[in-house]
Amino acid sequence: MSKRKAPQESLNEGITDFLVELQQFTASLPHNLLLCPVLRKAASTIAKYPEKIKSGAEAKKLDGVGAKIAEKIDEFLQTGKLRKLEKIRNDDTSSSINFLTRVTGIGPAAARKFYEDGVKTLEDLKKIEHKLNHHQQIGLRYFEEFEKRIPRAEMERMEALILKELKKVDTEYIGTICGSYRRGAGSSGDIDILLTHPNYTSQTEKQPKLLHAVVEHLESIGFVTDTLSKGDTKFMGVCQLQQSDEDEEEFLHRRIDIRLIPKDQYYCGVLYFTGSDIFNKNMRAHALEKGFTLNEYTIRPLGVTGVAGEPLMVDSERDIFEYIQYKYREPKDRSE
Repeated sequence: MSKRKAPQESLNEGITDFLVELQQFTASLPHNLLLCPVLRKAASTIAKYPEKIKSGAEAKKLDGVGAKIAEKIDEFLQTGKLRKLEKIRNDDTSSSINFLTRVTGIGPAAARKFYEDGVKTLEDLKKIEHKLNHHQQIGLRYFEEFEKRIPRAEMERMEALILKELKKVDTEYIGTICGSYRRGAGSSGDIDILLTHPNYTSQTEKQPKLLHAVVEHLESIGFVTDTLSKGDTKFMGVCQLQQSDEDEEEFLHRRIDIRLIPKDQYYCGVLYFTGSDIFNKNMRAHALEKGFTLNEYTIRPLGVTGVAGEPLMVDSERDIFEYIQYKYREPKDRSE
C-alpha cells in the first residue's frame, strides 16, 4: 500500500531500490505500463531472497526475474550504478514526475499533469494546495513523515494500543496486524489491520457500523488523526501514538489501513495479508496439488471435474494448513 523503498533489512537493498525506482518511472509512461508489474514482482522477490545476490545469472533463477532484469543486475553489481537510471535522474521531466508520485494520493497520471502545469517540487505543490484533493493534501502535509519507516518497537506499541481499544468498543472484536510486521520485520512501511466480529459473516449483509465504530473510537482517543477514505469494509487514514512522559520525542504520523472481513473468511485473509507473496504462491500451488483452491477469502475442495465446492469451515490459520497437509509455519518463517 505504500510507495516507500524496499525494507531496509533486505540483503539486496541496492538492487531492489533501483528496480523500484525504475518501476515508478515506468508507471508515468502509458506505453510502458505492462513493464510495471514485471519490475514490481522482481523487486518483491529479490527483497525477500535470503542471500546476497552475486550475479544476474543467480537472480534469473528466481521467480519473476527475466533476462533483461538479470542484465541490469549484472551492470549494477559490476559498476554500482545503472546507465538508464542515471539518464532518468538527469532528466528533469522523469525525476520530477517520479518524485511527485511519492506523495500519497498522486499517481503517475496526476504527477505528469502536475508537471505539465509547472509543478515539480513540494514547494510547488504547497503553492497549489487548494487545488489538490483531500487525499493529496494529506499526503503533502505528512510527506516527510510517511517517507520514514516505522521501527518495530513503535509497531508493537501501536499493536498493543489497538488491540486494547478494540475490546473497549466490543469484547468480541478480533484484530490482527498483518504484513511484514507479523513476519517479524525490523521495520514497516505502514500499519495494516484485519478486523472481524462474530456478527459479520459472508452470509449476512454488510455491516459498516462494525468498522466505523472502531474508527470513531480510535479518533476519540486521538490515535486516528486523519481520514483518507472510509467505506463499508475498508478505512484508509493516518494515525499517531500519543507522547508519554517517558518518551523523549513526539511520534510521527503513520499511514494506517483497517479492513473488515467476514468472520468465516477471516483466517484465510490473515494468512494472505501476512504473506510473503512467495509463501502465498507456494501454498496455493500445494493446495491445488492436494485438490483444493485457496485464496484470500476461502479454501474450497475441487471435485473430479475441477469445479470448486462449498467453502470449508476455517477457525484458525492451522485449519488451512491441515486441510492441504502442509506443515504449519509460524509467521516469522513465511518470508519465502
